[in-house]
Amino acid sequence: MQRVLTRQQLTLDLALAGSCFLLLMPLTLLVGNDARALPILAVFAVGVAFRRLNPGAALGIAWLATVAQLLAVQSPIVADIAIPAVVYATAAHGDRIVRWLGFASVWLGALVAAGYLTLRSFYLPPVRTQLEGIQRFALEFGFFFVLTAAVLGLSWTAGLLARTVRRAREGREAQRAAELEAVKAEEEVAVEQERNRIARDMHDVVAHSLAVVIAQADGARYAARDDPGAVDTALGRISSTAREALGEVRILLAQLRHDQVEGPQPVLDDLGGLLDQFRRSGLEVAVRETGSARELGSGRQLAVYRIVQEALTNALRHGETSEPVEVGLDWGEEAVTVTVGNAVGADVRSDGASVRATGHGLAGMRERAVLAGGSLNAGAVGARYEVRAVIPLGEGTS
Repeated sequence: MQRVLTRQQLTLDLALAGSCFLLLMPLTLLVGNDARALPILAVFAVGVAFRRLNPGAALGIAWLATVAQLLAVQSPIVADIAIPAVVYATAAHGDRIVRWLGFASVWLGALVAAGYLTLRSFYLPPVRTQLEGIQRFALEFGFFFVLTAAVLGLSWTAGLLARTVRRAREGREAQRAAELEAVKAEEEVAVEQERNRIARDMHDVVAHSLAVVIAQADGARYAARDDPGAVDTALGRISSTAREALGEVRILLAQLRHDQVEGPQPVLDDLGGLLDQFRRSGLEVAVRETGSARELGSGRQLAVYRIVQEALTNALRHGETSEPVEVGLDWGEEAVTVTVGNAVGADVRSDGASVRATGHGLAGMRERAVLAGGSLNAGAVGARYEVRAVIPLGEGTS
């Protein structure tokens, strides 16, 4: 199995293998005083270089270097430290087969190393009796086997632990990514649902405007003979109504679906009844209005109504209902600023962010404000949560 490594990882592995070879080469010659160990050191360095790219190949290379060392009847060399590194890589980076081959190599390698080391040291010092020789062989073999198995086994176990930790981290990252995708999908669905709802609301607005235009035109046509002055009045009303209807059509952005809904749509004059409904639900609402009320298109009046309605609904569900909710209408020269503020409830986290920020209502309010040509911001302000929308007054603009 060949894994996919980044260029940085591959460069790091090659640099590590080359550095190990250069650093251990003089030490190998100094300790063993045998130049035949250098090719074995080079083979071990190749195994270290491939340990992450191809753990199976690295394990085979390590066994090749080990067999060459045994056939050359060499003493253990410092390059043998590469063996635990390769065994670690089989457990940390290998597939199922390579991982269990690494586990088998722990015990096979312990047997081979114990037998080889015991045979090399068996004749020094000489034994006096056969029984003493058997006892000494068994003790030395057992010692070398346990020592080698412990070193290689710990390396394999450490690699398996590192693999488990890496898989757990990747699982958590994948879960977070999936949760973010789910939240994004929910927001997209909420926006689409709100668009459809706006389209249904705006259908009545545009239909009403067109009905007024038709009625005025028909009335002017019939009254033209008897009262010519009525034509100018009717044309003025038609012009005003048509400009307002054009603004509403632009607000739709020519992308919203139309579906007729029965019943008239609410306007600013209906805000009083809406506030009374929430007061009867146990929510104390305080209203503040500054500036002189200006002319506002019916579509934008609907946007203000729906934003206040959704914000008060959130305040009732998530806010501290024992304290009053403040609803503000600040009329300016070019826009009306709508604010709804309430004391935060238990669902607001310690960092000041409300759990309602991930719900559908906020996304819907923001979409409605944008389609009305304005903007909306919401968030914690001190110990209160505030929704702030700016809706332009301009007639016939989006």
